[in-house]
Amino acid sequence: MKVLKFGGSSVATPERIRAIADILKRYHAKGEKFTVVFSAFGGVTDSLIEMGKLAAKGDENYRDKFAEFSRRHFDAAEELFDQEHLDIVNPGLEKNHQVLKNLLHGIFLVREASSRTMDYVLSFGERNSAFIIANFLQQEGIPAGYLDARKVIKTDKTFGAARVDMDLTEKAIQEHYQDNPDIQVVTGFIAADRGGLTTTLGRGGSDYTASLIASGLNAEAIEIWTDVDGVLTADPRKVNKAFTIPNMTYAEAMEMSHFGAKVIYPPTLMPALKKNIPLTIKNTFNPDYAGTLISDVPDPGGHAVKGISSINEVALLTLSGSGLFGVPGIAGRLFSSLAQGGINVILITQGSSEHAISFAIQPKHALKAKKRVESAFEYEMRMGVVNPVRVEEDLSVIAIIGENMRYRPGISGRLFQALGKNGINAIAIAQGSSELNVSVVINRNNESKALNALHETFFLSDTKELHIFMVGVGLIGSTLIKQIMDQADFLRETRSLEIRIVGMINTKKMVFDESGIDLKNWKSALTESETKGDMKGFIAKMKELNLTNSIFVDNTADESIATYYEEILDSSISISTPNKIATSSAYLQYQRLKTIAQKRGVQFLYETNVGAGLPVISTLNDLIISGDQITKIEGVLSGSLSFIFNSYRAGTSFSSIVKEAQQRGYTEPDPRVDLNGLDVRRKLIILARESGYPIEAKEVRIENILPPACQQAPTVEAFFAELEKADDYFDEMRAQAEAEGKVLRMIAKLDNGHASIGLEAVDSSHPFYGLSGSDNMIVFTTERYKERPLVVRGPGAGAEVTAAGVFAEIIKIGNLLY
Repeated sequence: MKVLKFGGSSVATPERIRAIADILKRYHAKGEKFTVVFSAFGGVTDSLIEMGKLAAKGDENYRDKFAEFSRRHFDAAEELFDQEHLDIVNPGLEKNHQVLKNLLHGIFLVREASSRTMDYVLSFGERNSAFIIANFLQQEGIPAGYLDARKVIKTDKTFGAARVDMDLTEKAIQEHYQDNPDIQVVTGFIAADRGGLTTTLGRGGSDYTASLIASGLNAEAIEIWTDVDGVLTADPRKVNKAFTIPNMTYAEAMEMSHFGAKVIYPPTLMPALKKNIPLTIKNTFNPDYAGTLISDVPDPGGHAVKGISSINEVALLTLSGSGLFGVPGIAGRLFSSLAQGGINVILITQGSSEHAISFAIQPKHALKAKKRVESAFEYEMRMGVVNPVRVEEDLSVIAIIGENMRYRPGISGRLFQALGKNGINAIAIAQGSSELNVSVVINRNNESKALNALHETFFLSDTKELHIFMVGVGLIGSTLIKQIMDQADFLRETRSLEIRIVGMINTKKMVFDESGIDLKNWKSALTESETKGDMKGFIAKMKELNLTNSIFVDNTADESIATYYEEILDSSISISTPNKIATSSAYLQYQRLKTIAQKRGVQFLYETNVGAGLPVISTLNDLIISGDQITKIEGVLSGSLSFIFNSYRAGTSFSSIVKEAQQRGYTEPDPRVDLNGLDVRRKLIILARESGYPIEAKEVRIENILPPACQQAPTVEAFFAELEKADDYFDEMRAQAEAEGKVLRMIAKLDNGHASIGLEAVDSSHPFYGLSGSDNMIVFTTERYKERPLVVRGPGAGAEVTAAGVFAEIIKIGNLLY
């Protein structure tokens, strides 16, 4: 014998009831013996509760709700039955509805609905659905009989969540099924006390009904048919990559249900566990899918962690003080005071110092629990050896669950590493000696982020998903988007890396998509967005989304955006940027940003601040970390200035070369930023600070090369006009250098902490002599590289190399997150 149970979503419409009939026909055709338990039609129980509440308040609107209830069941019958069977079903429904109508009227008159009365009200949902379906199965050729569970499931008088008398119930079930060989269609959720008063079995009551019947019949299997493909690794509403667990033990299922898994409820498992009856969770809408098998057979080859579950809202109370240390009976007094108040404890944790005991409960009981515990320890508090109970709210409990965890070292380490790298703080931790679960209390606003981080760690560890929030989609930004799009398949296949751009902003618009903006159509998505570009709003939305592995990418040179870096890093979001403003501003702020990044365990990467895509900063850091000492740094640090002076030959004008550099995107919009050495100064400051020198901008000596008229020009256009007039001035400098066999180079130097920038003429013996195009070159003279300095050379400007440098940092951050 099998016991099948179908939930409210499975019987919500006549169409779905027909689908269930098709499933049962297949069982019947195969000669299988089974009985079926049904919940009320989807939404009906809530409707009955509302009717009762309205009637109890004297609100006549309960009559409208009753009319809807009645009409829904008559309409379902009208659609399901032929006239012959309709003539049988409708009188039964009319009888039920008349009783319910009279009952609600009585509640309305006395303005009161006790738990006992409400149990009777709620019984009409299951009674109607099972009655309709039993008759429909008969019409479809299945020999079905209607069984009101009140005949066989016997309970005490704890209305709302009655306790089952197992001996009476099993005896009644066995007697009824011996006398009724037809397929029994049973009402879920409802029962009766010894005197016949209607009771209900509480949350998950219909599943419990199925398990009780299976236990009474010593059934071979229980099947719970619902609207999902089984027990999932996590809540799919919060973790979109959650998948079905093929099999699990009763203990694992019990833990999952305790920590919020909605598919199965603890009472359901107890009768099945006692009789060792395997239980399968199946999907009514996908009947051929295997679902999840719950039994006593462990899966030693499966995942160490079977599932990740959470309790969305808890309060954490802490009793602390020196008076707890070494005193027997403290825990007993504490938890007795809670038990006497009917307060259920979700989680308990106590340090070995015995200085404090923390426990999690439902927030609605927090104040009551605080008062009860403080009353129990009133004497100790008056003596000053126990502190007032501390209450922390807006918390959640996350639990990883699995019997195999005890055999796999490092599980807890991976859990805390995943949380830590996503900036999620563990407020309290609990682990049982069986190692079946590890529970962590965290801030409630981090629940979804934590679930996704842990799910990725334990189930998708081969797949890394990064969430990018991109500011600036101009030349560098659009090039970076193209590079990410072009490399997507390669990264997915060879590095198991998924990069999703989930937020994007320019000066006019911003757009967000948690699943990832379609990079083939990103321009239209941004253009057609109805949300105006607002940097403050963009940061707020990024923080609100609170996605795992978030990276903020700033492709601009905007000073105002750099002011948000501290807030971003402090929100545990990594940053990659070619924007040099933050790292070259006040030294104290530079230091502060690096400290916050380190404190929050996130990355603040700015390799492209110096040398675009060249490994300049990373090389410098590697030298320092390995114990080398930097004595001098010399560099042609500007790709634009490198291009300008490398291209400046006899027969070309200086102004035309500068114009060409601007058109190629090598220079800043105003080339004077480059020619005045301001951009180079920022880069030199960064190199100096990375070398350990707390240099400020005013300490860098710059040799100006532009005549005053060029400096003072009011616009870029006016600047170029003045630059043309100065062509002879620059031509004279070039000619003099050539006459000496030299070339002009704008060189930045850091020598024993002294920083300077100037235009120099160098001969063929100098490393900078042979530079070409927009190449940068940085020469490191160190204790190890004293005789032959270390040289880094390559393209130092251009959207392609800069974007590639940012892209490399994104991948680096992704690798560091795992």
